[in-house]
Amino acid sequence: MSTVSIGFAVQDSDGIYQGFDSDFCRATAVAILGDAGAIDIIGLTAAERFTAVQTGQVDLLHRNTTFTQSRDSDVGMDFGPTTYFDGQQLMARVSDGFSSGSGVADIDGAVVCTNAGTTTEKNIAEAADLLGITITLNTFEDFDIVSQNFIEGACDVITTDGSGLVGRKAEQQPADQEWVIFPGQPISKEPLGPTYGQNQSRFADAVNWTVYAMLIADEYGVNQANVDDFVGADGELGRLLGGEGEVQSAMGLAPDAFYQVIKQVGSYSDLWDRHLKPLGLTLPGSVNDLWTNGGLMYPPPAR
Repeated sequence: MSTVSIGFAVQDSDGIYQGFDSDFCRATAVAILGDAGAIDIIGLTAAERFTAVQTGQVDLLHRNTTFTQSRDSDVGMDFGPTTYFDGQQLMARVSDGFSSGSGVADIDGAVVCTNAGTTTEKNIAEAADLLGITITLNTFEDFDIVSQNFIEGACDVITTDGSGLVGRKAEQQPADQEWVIFPGQPISKEPLGPTYGQNQSRFADAVNWTVYAMLIADEYGVNQANVDDFVGADGELGRLLGGEGEVQSAMGLAPDAFYQVIKQVGSYSDLWDRHLKPLGLTLPGSVNDLWTNGGLMYPPPAR
């Protein structure tokens, strides 16, 4: 879990992680163990995350981690379904001459700050080289430090996934400053989702189908508030909720595992509305919406 990712994983006043990714962790715990509380969420920096999986410190990484070729092969990770399609953007102060129409070329000569050991660090360096501009790139292990440097004026521009910038702007923009996120078209593809060690197919099936079940629930209009109304339904939805023909038992899970996921944690849109909608992130019509609504979320059939 990210140490601090507003809307995705942030510790509350009791030290409990809350957010979109945190709830996906809880959903997986429900599917496998039957209890959303049967989980130990550990905060990890970008530099720590893969070692934590490789050494067995954590079983599952639900963090703002991009699925890439090198991570899938050389680093030794396996990736589940994308839970958030993101893309890298930049954020700067309007008082420094930036606007929503600004582009990467406009940061020539700027001090740019981001996380060390991330795809964002590599992406912005490559983008600057491609455009023939010069930037001073400063990296920090923790994005809290990146944000603080930006607030204090030590960074002209900060860059990370667009969702992360939206959260920072919503929560941290000082009253005497106006921050702007640009360009409108992200400079990279950042498919984010669950990550785990290689060659763990049984565990991977449980993780992956937990995500798929939450998306299929949305296809049928099923959510945490109304799931009880659909118990005993026919066809795909009935099977998914533990009825006749269910396949969860063959996966080593309880027949009603995914019913419990929806009941205890929620559907995909429940998580979005709970954690991301308050930040101004819109689900309807976005790339993260269901395929039936023009998005990229296309879960395989439950049969």
